[in-house]
Amino acid sequence: MLHLLFLVPALPFAGFVTLALFGRLLPRRAVAWVGAGSVGLAAVVALGIFASFVAAPPAGDAFGQVLWTWFSVAGLTVRVAFYLDPLAVTFIVIITGVGFLIHLYSTEHMAHDDGYTRFFTYMNLFVGFMLLLVLADNLLLLYVGWEGVGLCSYLLIGFWYRHWYNGYAARKAFVVTRIGDTAMIVGLFLLVTQLGTLQIQPLMQRAAAAWPTGSALAVAAAALLLGGALGKSAQLPLQTWLPDAMAGPSPVSALIHAATMVTAGVYLVARTNVLFDLAPDVRLAVAIIGAATLLYAGVSALFQTDIKRVLAYSTISQVGYMFLGLGVGAWSAGIFLFWTHAFFKALLFLAAGVVIEAMDDEHDIFRMGGLRRRLPGVFWTFLAGAAALAAVPVVTSGFYSKDLIIDRTLQSTQGSVGLWIVALAGALITGLYAFRLVFVAFFGPVRNEPDPGFKIGWRVMLPLYVLATLSVVGGLIDLPPNWTHLQWLDHFLAPVLPAAPDETGSWVTGAWVTYMPVLFALAGIGLAWLLYQRRRQERAEVETSAAARYFRAGWGFDVAYHYAFEVPYDWLAQAASGDWFDLPVRGIAWLTRASWRALSVTQNGLVRSYLFVIGLGVAVGILLVVVR
Repeated sequence: MLHLLFLVPALPFAGFVTLALFGRLLPRRAVAWVGAGSVGLAAVVALGIFASFVAAPPAGDAFGQVLWTWFSVAGLTVRVAFYLDPLAVTFIVIITGVGFLIHLYSTEHMAHDDGYTRFFTYMNLFVGFMLLLVLADNLLLLYVGWEGVGLCSYLLIGFWYRHWYNGYAARKAFVVTRIGDTAMIVGLFLLVTQLGTLQIQPLMQRAAAAWPTGSALAVAAAALLLGGALGKSAQLPLQTWLPDAMAGPSPVSALIHAATMVTAGVYLVARTNVLFDLAPDVRLAVAIIGAATLLYAGVSALFQTDIKRVLAYSTISQVGYMFLGLGVGAWSAGIFLFWTHAFFKALLFLAAGVVIEAMDDEHDIFRMGGLRRRLPGVFWTFLAGAAALAAVPVVTSGFYSKDLIIDRTLQSTQGSVGLWIVALAGALITGLYAFRLVFVAFFGPVRNEPDPGFKIGWRVMLPLYVLATLSVVGGLIDLPPNWTHLQWLDHFLAPVLPAAPDETGSWVTGAWVTYMPVLFALAGIGLAWLLYQRRRQERAEVETSAAARYFRAGWGFDVAYHYAFEVPYDWLAQAASGDWFDLPVRGIAWLTRASWRALSVTQNGLVRSYLFVIGLGVAVGILLVVVR
C-alpha cells in the first residue's frame, strides 16, 4: 500500500486540473463529485497507508518514494520525492480526512454561490499543496507547498472579491505571512550553504554532527525557520492576518484553521526539532511566544461579537498551546493537540457556517439567542466542539490533549512554573469564551428568528455528526500517564519526536498537578454561566467598557503596525518621489506621451487625408524600387 503514496497529493491536484480546465463545461453535480471526490479518494488512500504503516512498519520506521530529480547543480541535487514517517502519516490522515468532510459540507453549503466551480478548484489546490508540504523529503519542495498554501489562502480569503474588505483581508494575509516566509527562505539559504543539502533527514544529521549545542549557526537557522512558522501559524507578532481572514466562506475558515495552513508552522518546528534542540534559546523562545500568544488571543476572543472572529482568536490561542508544548520539549503532546484540535475546530467553524446561513448572514452573536430550539442538531454538535475546546474533563478529546501540554509545561525540565501559570490562565479563559459563545448564541432570549425556509441537508449534517463524535472520542488514543500506559500516539511518534526529559522526585509530579487544568477549565465554564445566564447586567457593563473595545480590536496591534511601518513607508515613498533615480523613467514616460501626441495628429477623421498619405506611401515605395 505504501507504494501508492504519490496518489495522496496527486488526487487533489488532479481534481484541481480537471476543474480548472473543464469546470465551466461541467454541471454542478459533476463539479461536486470531482471536488469532494478527489479529496475523498485521497483520504481512502491515506487511511490505507496508515493501516499498512501501523500493521507492518517499514525498515527504520520510514518510507521514501522518489518521483524524479528536480535539478542537480554544483553537487546539490533536489528531487521531487516523498518521505513518510509517523509524523507525516499523522498529518496526511488529518488533512485528507477532515479535508474531505469539509469538502462534502461545501457541496451543499456553497450550492447557490456563483463561484461554485472556482471554489472547489481553489480548495483542491489548497489540499494538494498542504499534502505536498508535509510529505516533502527536502526543504525546497516543502517550501513549494508552503508558498502554495499561502497563494491558496489569498485566493480563498478573497473568494468574494467584489466586496472591498474581502480583497483587503486576502492581501493582508498574503503580505503578513510573506514576512515570515522571507525569514524562512533566508534560513534555507543558510542551511544549504553551511551543510550542503536540503534533504531533511541528512540535513538534521549533518547539523547534529557539525554544530555544537548553542552554536551561532544553529541559533540563526532555528530562529529563521521559527520566523516562517510564526507567520503561517499566526503567532505573535505576525498574528494580525488571521482574524481578518474570516472574510472567506466558512468552509475556507474550517480548512485553514483545522487541517491546513495554520498548522503548517507547527509541522515545520516539529519536523526540524533537531535544529531547535541544538538552539535551546530559540526553543525557549518558541515556548514563550506560544504562552504569550495563547493568553493574548484568549483575552481577545472573550470580547469578540462576530462568531467567526471568536473562533479565529481561539485558533490563535490553541496553536499557541501547540507551540508551548513544542517549546518545552513535549513534541508529541504538541502534535496530539493538533490531532484533536483539527476535529473540534473544523466542527465549530462548520456549525457556525450553518448558524450564519440560517440567520441570513448574521455574524453578531448578540443578535442571535435561543438557537438550541430552532437548530437542535447544530446546537448539540456545536456544544460538543465547544466542550472539547474548553477541555471538559473525561468526555472530550481536548481534555486529554491540552491538559497533557499543561502538565508537561511544569513537569518537563525545559518548562517552568511561569509557563505553567500562563497555561492554566489560558485554560480558564478558554472555558469562559467557549461557553460565552454557547450561552449567548444558543441560550437566552430569542433576538432574531432563523429563516423559516432554511433547510439543512445530510451533506451538511453528516460532517457535523462525524466531527462531533471525533471531538468526543478522538483523544482516547493517548490517555493520561498517571491513569494507564495506553499512550498510542506518543509511542507511534517516538521514532521521530524525542521525549521530553522529566522532573523527577519533585513536587511537580504530584497528582494534584493533573487536576489543576480541570479546575481552571470548569471555573471558566462556571464563570461564563454566571455572567451570561445569571448576571447579565454586569456582563453588559463589561462588554461595553473601554477595555473591551481595546481587546476586541486585538490589543491595538493593527493600529501600532500602521504607525510603525505604513506611515513611515508612505512618507519615505513621497519624499523619494522626486529624486534623480526617477529621471530615466520619467523621460521614457515623457517620450511615450510626446510620440502619442505626434501620431494622434494623423488621426483626424478625414478620408482624403488618409488617401493622400496612402498614395504618398505607394509613390515613395515605387520610387525606391525604380531607383534601386
